[in-house]
Amino acid sequence: MADTVQRDATRPTSTAARSPDTIVAIPVRNEAERIGFCLDALDAQEGLAPGRLGLVLFLNNCTDDTARIVAARVPALSMPVRVIEAEFAGAHAGWARRKAMDAAAEWLAEAGTILSTDADSRVPPDWVFANLRALAAGADAVAGRVELIAEEAALLPPSLPARGRLEDAYSALLTEAEARIDPDPNDPWPCHRTTIGATLAVSRDAYLRVGGMPEIALGEDGAFVARLLAHGFRVRHDPAVMVFISARLTGRAPGGVADTIRSRCEDPGALCDARLEPVPRALHRYLWRRRLRRLHASGRLGTSTAWAHRLGIQSHEAARIAALPLVGQVVEEAERASPKLRHAPLSVPQLPGQIRLAKAVLPLVRAFASVRDRWKGSAAAATPSPTPSVTRAMP
Repeated sequence: MADTVQRDATRPTSTAARSPDTIVAIPVRNEAERIGFCLDALDAQEGLAPGRLGLVLFLNNCTDDTARIVAARVPALSMPVRVIEAEFAGAHAGWARRKAMDAAAEWLAEAGTILSTDADSRVPPDWVFANLRALAAGADAVAGRVELIAEEAALLPPSLPARGRLEDAYSALLTEAEARIDPDPNDPWPCHRTTIGATLAVSRDAYLRVGGMPEIALGEDGAFVARLLAHGFRVRHDPAVMVFISARLTGRAPGGVADTIRSRCEDPGALCDARLEPVPRALHRYLWRRRLRRLHASGRLGTSTAWAHRLGIQSHEAARIAALPLVGQVVEEAERASPKLRHAPLSVPQLPGQIRLAKAVLPLVRAFASVRDRWKGSAAAATPSPTPSVTRAMP
């Protein structure tokens, strides 16, 4: 069990006394050097009515001056703050983020928004507003993108940002192809595919209905978004939402961003992210996702075994997948079960060639999507709308 102490650390002003409907939840461990920048950035948020924003700081296993700095800085902030201090021998990133977000959900008590970022990150002045705008447009959750803090990135070997530019370029090409082949009306192009705890937003209702943040040691952010999608919630990967993250080489979470940066400095030839697979394999995946969604929507997933045979999925597994109620679960489980849908990540030297191939193929993908959308529009226009039996004036 963790030894936990919680306190409201905000000065008693009329603004702080109001109940916020948007809470930023931050796990914090030994961030004496960076927590001040993080707090300043959050206090500089624009476009929000006074009293809307609150902050949870979950200080866990801190052995440096973080707690002292927080105690000194927080009373001067313009938002209400709850500081939780915990000591737990089994602490890890997923546990800490869940505790912070659970505390935010409890503080809200009813409908509201929970945002997550990191204590070594710096959010731009429109970060909260941009997230709320995306949620107001119909999303249940928002995943933002990230960039390295410029002054820290400048200290890295030149090969690393060069590699990053190649990966970003290829990722954007694959993302557009995916968005056009297997479009998600809740996450239309332009979008991205970054999923990171440094910039997540979710409605309190969606957070609680999927059981909260997965309490796992690594990859809790990606697992959380996958859980939301599998349960049918609308997740927007909004390119307008962005956070600056640390480029340090020694982080607090094993296997996190800092470890990734350091390993790529030590081994410039390390494999790319699993999602960055060869163009033919990626297109094969996107086409199958689209087909699985159509089979599920038509009710034919459980009546036909051809799809499972072609994907190398055994009959008992196919029956289990076909019985899943939500299409997000179907796609996720089919990709996990099929040997033909396993990811095949690229090496760095392969990136330039795959970028050229993706650029050559993408016009065909766009043309395919355009024809499909026009056909759907024509079919919808040809279908007579039902005549309502009662007509009411809108209030």
